[in-house]
Amino acid sequence: MRFAQRMSRLGTETAFEVLARARALEATGRQVVHLEIGEPDFDTPAYIRKAATAALDEGFTHYGPSAGLPEFRKVIAEIWNKERGIPCDADHVVVTPGAKPIMFFVMLALLEEGDEVLYPNPGFPIYESVAHFIGARPVPLALHEKNDFDLDLKDLENRISSRTRLLVLNSPHNPTGAVLKPETVEGIAALARKHSFHILSDEIYARILYQGRHLSIASLPGMAERTIVLDGFSKTYAMTGWRLGFGIMERQLAVHVARLMTNSNSCTSTFIQKAGQAALTGPQNEVHAMVEEFRVRRDLMVEGLNAIPGVRCFMPKGAFYVFPNITGTGVKSAELAKQLLEQAGVACLSGTAFGAHGEGFLRLSYANSVQNLKLGLQSIGEFLSVRAR
Repeated sequence: MRFAQRMSRLGTETAFEVLARARALEATGRQVVHLEIGEPDFDTPAYIRKAATAALDEGFTHYGPSAGLPEFRKVIAEIWNKERGIPCDADHVVVTPGAKPIMFFVMLALLEEGDEVLYPNPGFPIYESVAHFIGARPVPLALHEKNDFDLDLKDLENRISSRTRLLVLNSPHNPTGAVLKPETVEGIAALARKHSFHILSDEIYARILYQGRHLSIASLPGMAERTIVLDGFSKTYAMTGWRLGFGIMERQLAVHVARLMTNSNSCTSTFIQKAGQAALTGPQNEVHAMVEEFRVRRDLMVEGLNAIPGVRCFMPKGAFYVFPNITGTGVKSAELAKQLLEQAGVACLSGTAFGAHGEGFLRLSYANSVQNLKLGLQSIGEFLSVRAR
């Protein structure tokens, strides 16, 4: 079989590969602590599940509009306008099966071959993968531990060129858990206005924040028309398997993104959209409780990792990941992640799974029970202690 050359440019998400290897080990009787996958370990709240069941019973089993159900898009626009100060209405919203299609569709709609996409590195690997796939040129922006993994405005300005068309932001950030400082967001907005490029703002973790309020760049003056906000339900409402996301964007772009939906997925499942609407308008106490539990786990992980010789760990301000520096162990990231899985029974990701600037780090998800996190920390500590002898 002959494959299109573009397939060689399409990357992957390492978390699913490591999960498969970990499951294979478990099938042989090995115990594995799962710190690799970015998925809340909580159940989807009962009221959301009930709303889905009710929607099925009410006949929401047929095609819907490609852009999403009008009443659902209206609710999204009203809440994001009120809570994040983003000027928008239903015509600015496109609903998709998961949030990843927004990355694909926006890049397909905006970028010509050879256009440049600036993106954080380390960062979610699909940004670079999609840009490569469609023939654009990904330009990495290095995030450094010494700068609390904040974006360097001088570096950003130095990398802007006449071909720069899109900048990807992600705050709170995967894999580091960092949050962009308000002054950084203001500085990025000023550069976007000056150089006339668009922003793809991945805000999927915006409600998993441990201090302050989330600042969306789309809320700043003159930025709503040049920003695409990517968001969804997977993380906030423990709905990863439901596949429900959306984008908020300028009206004309929304028309093009909806046409891409028509040509690919037709529409997002209507009963799932009704569940999403219930999620947004229903009680938020379970969301708040989940975030508080994540805070407890975060503190446990940071304290435990910083107690291990050769390891130091930055305190995340959002999301549910830690990104410890493991240069003190003398082992490269990918090799240490491999050893931890195969010899210590701890599944985690190499920092390089998120780009070349992730070398020297690991990503561990604390979307697991306190008991399992303690076991994972103990196993990592004991493994590195024996290895250092």
